[in-house]
Amino acid sequence: MLLLGIETSTRRVGVVFASEDGLLARVELGGHAAAGPPRHAEQLTPAIEYCCKEIGTTLEHVSVIAVGIGPGMFTGLRVGVTTAKTLAQALRIPMIPVPSLDLLAYPLRHSHALIVPAIDARRNEVYYALYRAVPGGVQHASGYEVGSPEDLVAELEARGEEAVLCGDGALRFAPLLGQVEHVEMAGPAHAAPSMSALAELAIARYQREEFCTPDEVLPMYLRKSDAELGWNRKDR
Repeated sequence: MLLLGIETSTRRVGVVFASEDGLLARVELGGHAAAGPPRHAEQLTPAIEYCCKEIGTTLEHVSVIAVGIGPGMFTGLRVGVTTAKTLAQALRIPMIPVPSLDLLAYPLRHSHALIVPAIDARRNEVYYALYRAVPGGVQHASGYEVGSPEDLVAELEARGEEAVLCGDGALRFAPLLGQVEHVEMAGPAHAAPSMSALAELAIARYQREEFCTPDEVLPMYLRKSDAELGWNRKDR
């Protein structure tokens, strides 16, 4: 089988091709504010085409498409999820949606501490969730949340246990979050959802036949977009 994975929940555009034997090709573009505005729409399709060329294949050979469904940047998620669904519908193949916070937590599955991925939600907020390492992966210790960094600080202080934070949200608010006792930062290497994790988790789910139709895949929005909030204010 051949898997195509797409992840665009943050400023970064990520594409991966993989099979049961491991990763075949991977492209990651952007991810830093210094690089200018995100360019998900301009970068995603060329990245997919580049990977196909590198491994000498075409999209017609893809068996399943996995996609990070957020939470994350509204524009990035729309581009990634819409592209993935359109391709899956055209190719008549199934999809595997994976929450982007899961993709941040999974690479830290060998940690003995509470794993806390946080994605920058802008407007001085973060998307976050809590996980614990279990044999073979991670397990949710909370739901998916959106809140201020102070909300996350309060959650960590209330639990009072060792924790490791990852994600671009953790990096952005590191001066505040780092003041919490027993909290450690995973660092820039864990700033974006892992493409390797997307491939590994999706292939395992495909083998267990845990996939769905494109119509069943929806982005995970934990709040309204800036545009929707703007229209609501105008209506008042």
